[in-house]
Amino acid sequence: MNRLLISAAHKSSGKTTLTIGLCAALRARGLSVQPFKKGPDFIDPMWLSVAAGRDCHNLDFYLMSREEIQDTFATRSRGADIALIEGNKGLYDGLNLDGSNSNAALANLLKTPVVLVIDARGMTRGIAPLILGYQAFDPDIHIAGVILNQLGGSRHEAKLRAVIEHYTDVQVLGAVHHDDQLTIVERHLGLMPSNEAAGARAKIDSIADMISTHVDLDRLLEVAAQAPRLSEVELPPSPSLPLPQAGEGSEPSALRAAPIRLGIARDAAFGFYYPGDLEALRAAGAELVPFDTLTDSALPAVDALFIGGGFPEVHMGQLEANASLRNDIRQSIESGIPVYAECGGLMYLSRSLSWKGKCHEMVGVIPGNTVMHDRPKGRGYVLLRETGKGLWPLAPGKTLAEVRAHEFHYSSLENLPRDIHYAYDVLRGTGVDGTHDGIVYKNMLACYAHMRDLEGNHWAARFVNFVRTQKQSAGKAQAGGIGP
Repeated sequence: MNRLLISAAHKSSGKTTLTIGLCAALRARGLSVQPFKKGPDFIDPMWLSVAAGRDCHNLDFYLMSREEIQDTFATRSRGADIALIEGNKGLYDGLNLDGSNSNAALANLLKTPVVLVIDARGMTRGIAPLILGYQAFDPDIHIAGVILNQLGGSRHEAKLRAVIEHYTDVQVLGAVHHDDQLTIVERHLGLMPSNEAAGARAKIDSIADMISTHVDLDRLLEVAAQAPRLSEVELPPSPSLPLPQAGEGSEPSALRAAPIRLGIARDAAFGFYYPGDLEALRAAGAELVPFDTLTDSALPAVDALFIGGGFPEVHMGQLEANASLRNDIRQSIESGIPVYAECGGLMYLSRSLSWKGKCHEMVGVIPGNTVMHDRPKGRGYVLLRETGKGLWPLAPGKTLAEVRAHEFHYSSLENLPRDIHYAYDVLRGTGVDGTHDGIVYKNMLACYAHMRDLEGNHWAARFVNFVRTQKQSAGKAQAGGIGP
């Protein structure tokens, strides 16, 4: 598998834009490109997925074992001509002092050549010790080339090329001049998501044209071909998606086969979903039925709801205006429909949402008010421990399990009563109130944490099985004449 890891000397060097452009430019050449993103992220992968025409998958040292990272990379890369991994932060940045969760560690694990993106604004001769230092810091990392970004013009480019050629042995694979048209609008969580950006495809095509002009794609492909064969990296065989195990919601085959229609909010306000999680939901037997919180006047005929993260604050006026759908969701939850909501979904289910001096009514099931702040209230990885009050626990009837996840929210829930039931205690992170997360009400679970369906937490099958049991119970009650 030809592959590259696109990293940078530091955060905000332009590697996301360049990786988007590389995916689209190589795809335009007729190549099948498989994108990956290191770490927890929804927005960059959304852009990369559109650019490559293949779902982008995340590789995460905190949430995944090294073996699962290797297997995910091997499995998702099958059928592609080249795999591109976009790093997060700088090449050697990470949580651990030893760098064991850095971009460099990922490159080493997957034996992948690194292309270093350097924001070269204001730099000339000083670029040489920067490159030499990055090479010397970890000789096991193969920095196969650099792409110079944000250049001031052809004269600036010529100086930098001369310096790099004279002092280093690193190839200059591209030199991209500053151009405002390459900029993707940003907001508090990063780039504007592609599901909101008007003309996202046109923006991607524009970036691809610029990359094709200023990056030597032939040399870049030669560098990617230097990666050893995947078999030489000793990757494990690809497993099939596992069925729920005992303690994970296993149940009789007749119940497991029962069809489930899962309504999923997919619109400009809610779009933060991991492709692997959606696959796991389908594998567990759920039919995903999209609905639009901004325009649909009522829910489709479904057995349960999944409302993921997004930017409800940006669309809170429209969300409030769609009172008929809000009422339908509230009545459905009160009637016992199973619901799972994450972050933005939690905000939507609260009483109200306040931002920039304005306040709008939301669904009103969660007895608290969501308030947006100027700085993040919860950001980064979280570690949760089950309280025993969750609806589809990791290990029912056993020792309360710990769950790894991540959060990134600028909002907080205020005016909550004291008698709220929570599914999780927060051991690391913020959650709802610094010590709890996962509000439980009837058959609804809403949390700030974002889960991923991985070997440590196959939540999707447990959720679907919970929906099945509720549907079966309701069917038996109706058959017995008890009523819904």
